[in-house]
Amino acid sequence: MTIVRWEPLRELSSLQTEMNRLFNAAFDPPGQSTAQARRWTPPMDLLETDEHFVLRADLPGVSEEDVSIELEDTVLTVSGERKPEHEGKSEGFYRVERSFGRFSRSLTLPKGVDAAAVTAGFDHGVLEVRIPKPAERKPRRINIGVGDAEPKTLEGAAS
Repeated sequence: MTIVRWEPLRELSSLQTEMNRLFNAAFDPPGQSTAQARRWTPPMDLLETDEHFVLRADLPGVSEEDVSIELEDTVLTVSGERKPEHEGKSEGFYRVERSFGRFSRSLTLPKGVDAAAVTAGFDHGVLEVRIPKPAERKPRRINIGVGDAEPKTLEGAAS
């Protein structure tokens, strides 16, 4: 008799895989195979440096011509398409797991971002978008003039 160690995390992973398969089958458009209808969402990281917000997206198999970056008001949208590599049925695939299709990801930026200063680069399948941070809003000191006298600057006393 062989003793097999029970690993609950492996069971949870198996359950998650089966639930994903169930939901994909339930929400896929009719008439398409599971591989064709699979939704693809590229992973993205957003980090902050002293001067920039930096967005990095993994886009393997996508060329820079198939990616669009738009900034409208405070919403940055990265969209594009990864095209399938198996157009014909003559290649005899046994299993297709790599997802493809259109994607779109949006994120809200702080107010005051200069759209003209946003830059993007594409290297080895990684898209990097650099968004300069907006200038910090500083309180403005207002001078008060009394009659014909020179304006005086009012400052609060420390308590």
